[in-house]
Amino acid sequence: MIGFTEAQLLAWLNPLLWPFIRTLALFSGMPTFSQRTVPMRLRVGLALFISVAAQASLPAIPPVPLDSLPMLTLLIAQQVLIGLTMGFAVRIVYAALEFAGELIGLQMGLNFAGFFDPGTGAQGTATSRFFGSLVAFLFIAINGHLLLIQALVQSFHSFPVGQEPFAFLRAAQPQTWGAEIFQIGLWIALPLITMLTFVNLVLGIISRVAPQIGIFAVGFPVTVSVGLLGMVATLPLMQTPFSAALERLLAAFS
Repeated sequence: MIGFTEAQLLAWLNPLLWPFIRTLALFSGMPTFSQRTVPMRLRVGLALFISVAAQASLPAIPPVPLDSLPMLTLLIAQQVLIGLTMGFAVRIVYAALEFAGELIGLQMGLNFAGFFDPGTGAQGTATSRFFGSLVAFLFIAINGHLLLIQALVQSFHSFPVGQEPFAFLRAAQPQTWGAEIFQIGLWIALPLITMLTFVNLVLGIISRVAPQIGIFAVGFPVTVSVGLLGMVATLPLMQTPFSAALERLLAAFS
């Protein structure tokens, strides 16, 4: 007859339970996977697969008695908090590029082309949606998913399952990451903002020199054309700030 003790059960269950909860919280907080179009079964299965595959790289996790409700609640809250914060870091990089698209669209005059995005449940514009779709492909192209899994594994070395569940907040300071949206967004949109500001300045001079020219009829097509050409020219340069921002935010977990 097969038998096992409680200590053996905890030794088998603990190394898999806490990585699974942290990974599942990560998928629930990061873009793309947190959308309603992604089934919950897919998130659970992928979180379980990553938890099993990462066992060789994880540090030794001490067995935690599962009958201690206060300790169990704190440890679950720790895993959920770290996973959600890691997903929040990735979401900040996504939001920064969408904010850059908002700024560029504002300068181009395309912010009138707004629509409701059913995936995120928010109002979006054409340029911000374009940058949002682009960053999803760029995340895969630069192996951002591998960088995220590496940061997830390293987080168990930096913030192990232990007696101080909320020491992560003092070390990472995630409440200060909101400013990264404006910093990264302005950094990415600055070349196009400068170009379009120069175009508007030239159009303003033309309207003063030759008032008979319908500047409102001419200026909008010129601004949109220059903006679209500038977006095409600056797309290859977007990888560097995106990679730097993603690595800088995920460095807090390693």
